[in-house]
This record gives sequence, C-alpha cells and structure tokens, in this order.
Amino acid sequence: MPDLLIELFSEEIPARMQKRAAQDLKKLVTDGLVEAGLTYSAAGVFSTPRRLTLSIEGLLAQSPPQKEERKGPKTDAPQAAIDGFLRAAGVNIDELEPRDDKKGQVYFAVVSKPGRPAAAIVAEVLEGAIRTFPWPKSMRWGAGILRWVRPLHRILCLLCDEGGSEIVPLSVDHITASNITEGHRFLAPTPFSVKGFDDYSQKLARAFVVLDPETRAQSIWHDATTQAFALGLEVVEDAGLLAEVAGLVEWPVVLMGEIGIDFLALPAEVLQTSMREHQKFFSVKNPKTGRIERFITVANNAPQDGGTLILKGNQKVLSARLSDAKFFWENDLRRIQANGLEGMGAGLSAVTFHNKLGSQAERVARIATLAAHLAPMMYVDPERAILAAKVAKADLQSAMVGEFPELQGTMGSYYARVQNLPPEVAQCCKDHYAPLGPQDAVPDDALALVVGLADKIDTLTSFWAIGEKPTGSKDPFALRRATLGIIRIILTKDLHLNLRGLFTHANTLANADDLLSFFHDRLKVYLRDQGIRHDIIDACLVGVGNDDLLQVTRRAQALAAGLQTDDGENLRQAFLRANNILAQAEAKDGVEYSYGADPKFAENDIERAVFTALDHAEPLIAKAIHSQDFISSMAYMAALREPLDAFFTGLQINSDNAIIRRNRLNLLHRIRSTCGQLADLSKVVG
Repeated sequence: MPDLLIELFSEEIPARMQKRAAQDLKKLVTDGLVEAGLTYSAAGVFSTPRRLTLSIEGLLAQSPPQKEERKGPKTDAPQAAIDGFLRAAGVNIDELEPRDDKKGQVYFAVVSKPGRPAAAIVAEVLEGAIRTFPWPKSMRWGAGILRWVRPLHRILCLLCDEGGSEIVPLSVDHITASNITEGHRFLAPTPFSVKGFDDYSQKLARAFVVLDPETRAQSIWHDATTQAFALGLEVVEDAGLLAEVAGLVEWPVVLMGEIGIDFLALPAEVLQTSMREHQKFFSVKNPKTGRIERFITVANNAPQDGGTLILKGNQKVLSARLSDAKFFWENDLRRIQANGLEGMGAGLSAVTFHNKLGSQAERVARIATLAAHLAPMMYVDPERAILAAKVAKADLQSAMVGEFPELQGTMGSYYARVQNLPPEVAQCCKDHYAPLGPQDAVPDDALALVVGLADKIDTLTSFWAIGEKPTGSKDPFALRRATLGIIRIILTKDLHLNLRGLFTHANTLANADDLLSFFHDRLKVYLRDQGIRHDIIDACLVGVGNDDLLQVTRRAQALAAGLQTDDGENLRQAFLRANNILAQAEAKDGVEYSYGADPKFAENDIERAVFTALDHAEPLIAKAIHSQDFISSMAYMAALREPLDAFFTGLQINSDNAIIRRNRLNLLHRIRSTCGQLADLSKVVG
C-alpha cells in the first residue's frame, strides 16, 4: 500500500488561517479519496507560514472494482426504450436479466466498473480540493483563474512505496505537480527534491523549517521561559499569542529584550496589550513586583550576532509605541485629577449607544437605577451601587481605551484607584463586564455582580424593546453572550432572582415573557452541556416560579438524578398512567375529578395503603419544596412507588360502582398533583 505526500507551497499564509486550512485540506482530500474507493490507515496535516502539508499512510493502490445494479424498462416495453437503456448502461441485450416486479417483469443490468489507479484518483481529488478550497479570503494573480490565499508557487504530490516514489500527474493552471520543495526563505532558499514524508521532513529540518506548528510553539515557550527563569523572571502566559507567533515563523529563534526605564511605571496591562497587539511580543514580568520589565520576541532567522541588531531595532520601534501609551496614560491621569472619573465619563452624553436607545450617558443612568433596585437583593448598599454604575463606563472616554479598546474596565479600575474611590468600586469597573465568555470567571465581589447584572439586563431589555432580537446565527449586539453571562452569575452565585419582574422594572416596553422564553432556551443549552436533557428542563419550566432560574435548575438536577433510579422511573410511569386515565375519564364524562377522594370508600387494603402513603408523603414533599430541598422531595415522591404499583396492578379504576369509580378517579387526581409538584412529568420522554 503506498503512502501519499502533498505539499501546497505559497507565499505567507496568515497565521490565523493556518490551523483551519490544514484541517480543511485533510478533510477535502481524505473525504474525496474515500468516496472514490481509496481507503487509508492514517493521515496527518502540518502547516508553516509558507506551506500546507498532508501525509497519508496505507493508501490503497487502486480502487476496488464495483458492481452497480440498474433497473430498466419492462420486458414488453417498446424496443426504442430498451435500446436507450442498453446505451445508457453500456451493456448488450443478452446481459440484461428479467426480474419480477410489482408492475410485471422488468430488465435489470449489472454494470461492472473496474478499479482505478490511485494516482488518477488523487489527481482528480487534489485538483478539486485546490480549486474549491474554502479560504476566508483569497486572491487571483497572474493570468490564471485559480484563487488562493496568497500566490501558490508549487504543488508537491508523491505516491511512495517500497519500490520508490512517483509524481502524481497533475496540473492546476500554470502549476504542475512535482517532487520539489523549498526550505527557509533566507536560510535555505535552494529548491530540493524529496522521496517521501520521512525524507521530506528530515530535509526540511536541515533547511531550517520546523514543519509541525505544535513543535514550533513548544520550542518557543521552552526557550522563552528558560531565558526568563535565568533572570528570575516569568513569561506572561498567552496561548493565543503563542499560536499566532508559531504561525509567523518556520525557524523560531527566541530573543529577550529590555523595556526602557521610562515605561516601567505604566500599568502592566498597558505594556502587555501594546506589545502583544503591535509587536507580537511576549511580556516578561518580575514575580515579586508583578511589573512588566522585559519582552520576548521571536525571530524567523538565525542571526549571526546573537540577535543584537534585531533587538536594537525592536526596542526602537517598541519605544515609539510605548511613548504613545505613556502619553495617553499621563493625559488621562491629568483629566482624572482635574475632574474625577465621573467628569471623564461626562463626555458619554455625546456618544451614541444606539440610535433608538440614546447615548451612552443615558444608558449609564439606566444601569445605575437598575443597580440600586438590585442592590438590596444582594446585600449591597444602593448608594454604593449607584456610584459604581456611574463610573464603571467612564474609561470609555479615556485616551488609553480609545487606543486599546480591549482595556475597557481595566483602565477604569486604575483611574478609580488614582481618585481614591473605594476598592470595591475600582474593582467593579473591571469586573462588571464579566463573564465575557463560557471560560471567563464569574466575579466574586457582590458590587461587581450587581452592576454587571444591571448592565446585562439593561442591554437585553433595551434591545428587546426596539425589536432587535437575535435571529438565526446573527447576534450583532452579543445578546446571547449577555444572557449566558446572567445565567452563569445566577447559578454560580446561587441567586434567587425573579427575572420577569426585573425585566419589567428595567424596561416596561420589553416583552418580559418573550425575553424569559429566550432565557429558557439558553438555559437548556447551558444545562445540556452539564448532562441534563431538554425534556427534563422543560418539565421544570412549567408553572409559577419559572423565572427563578436557580430554582428551575435545582428542580431539574433533582429530577434528573431521581429518574436515574428504578423508583424514580416507576414514579414517572405511575404519574403518566394516572394522568392518562384521568384525562380520558374527564373528557368522556365532561367533569373534573379533583375533589373529595375519601378513604372510607376504599374497598381493600391496597387502596387504603395509597391513602396512607399519600397522607404521609404530602406534608414531607410540601415542606421539602418550600425549603427548596428538591432532592428530598424527589426521594419522598419515589417512596410512593410500591403502593402505587400495587394500586394500578391490583385494582380496576373504572369500577362498575359509580361511587367507587368517582372516588378512585379523584384519588388519581391526588396522585397526579402530589407527583407533579416538582415538575410536569408528562413532558419527560423517559
């Protein structure tokens, strides 16, 4: 079985596109090969700034022969129809087989297709993959029609086995497949031939190319942390930057430089953001002070002077960048000292939040009002909540956030400390945005939670009020993220909040029930990831209190756990049986059987045992549900299993005695009501 090696060699591919492109290449080619009948044992993909590489092991040498049955016309059909079928199937009349069909005898043809050599199939599949490659952005160059992310220079395509390797005959526009590739652009630019993947990877390594992006990332991190450790420093972890830098170089060389003393007093986040965004530098901090003191840069070269010239140039550019940051910082500090953080935020009145929702200043006022309303629910001083809400967005008017929008909140916390505002107010400026995503931590401080909830609720109710709801995959105002943030805050911090009332208080024009339904949908998605089925959540969303998401979640968790036991599942079956019999009887009789089940009409011990069990369980269930001990309430309900099983097995509900029948139907209502206190079990699929 041969192995297949493919390399698509081009100008530099943007780092952010490389990982996805490698996976796309693998999927397009392997899916195409398998569809054509060529199976394989393993496949691996690699990427560097200038190449996408696919290695496939154990490929079939040719596709297996195939037989295909084709149904033709009736045996008594006109000769013209039969002749047309013969031409289409490529067979003779004596190769047709008459078979019985529900409409009479028809002709069948068995068409055999011989296997095809792997090279021919690979050529077709690879050309199709190249021409339809799903780049986010692509370009056309020269006289050809091929589009690629950057000009494509070479296609390497080899089939290799014990007897050697062969070039797959393939041409795409002006590019003909070969066994030639190139090494590092500067350190080894001379093209060379390869015989297979092992030869390819070894020669690339000698030509200063590390093929595997994960290996490049590990090498960068190892060298960076080693250099920092030697000076008693630490590299600030940044997985995104590490992946990006690994996609910018083929031969990573790690160099450490110093930050000018004039900039060391800048906030660590300012230094880190400026160096990451503008220069792709890693920050190196002093663990004793938390101060950023040095930087790590990664060169795509092996400098003769040990990197002195590269570092000199980088430090010059960095100084210019940090001079701007220092100017912004000092300018903002002067404004804070002159007018305070609220004074800085006054300019938000001239900043439009949304053309239908007014300015950012009006939004801040709404958040402050809602925060004051929320504060007592979370044992926070309403005046402190109003103060925090009024300054939380002020840094949006700062020069620093104007330059680095990702520092919103972070800079506000620094400016609040400069103004000597209470520490929790300063922390709130930063933390009220959280959680920004599923991996972001929920704030611990109650003040940040109050302002953060007010911010998110105002956003949701405001956009609901003007009809700007998410549709399909479109969510331009990140309303799903805001909803998930509220859900995570509620569940992480065990908050009992009546959301319907909060929505109405925040904006009377918003449809609170519709917004609550949106929350329920997001809650289902969130809890599904924790192993709770949609039908169980639906069962717990019925009735009063469904806007208390913590209570709904605890009910769902208790129900999910209970239904995993035999007693719990049998309880569900008993509920459904009682519900079905009762519904049929009420529909037939035109009355509601919901009053006066009386033990004096019980005919035997089985029936009396149900009354006794319900008399014992009902107060326990009610007490547990009142105290929101839903696990215990489920256990008390499940304990009804034996008497209910005996009741349904040993008695006829629809007795010939009208009094007995009515009493048993009323008892069914009592069973249904008791078992349905936790959730509507009719919605549980089982």
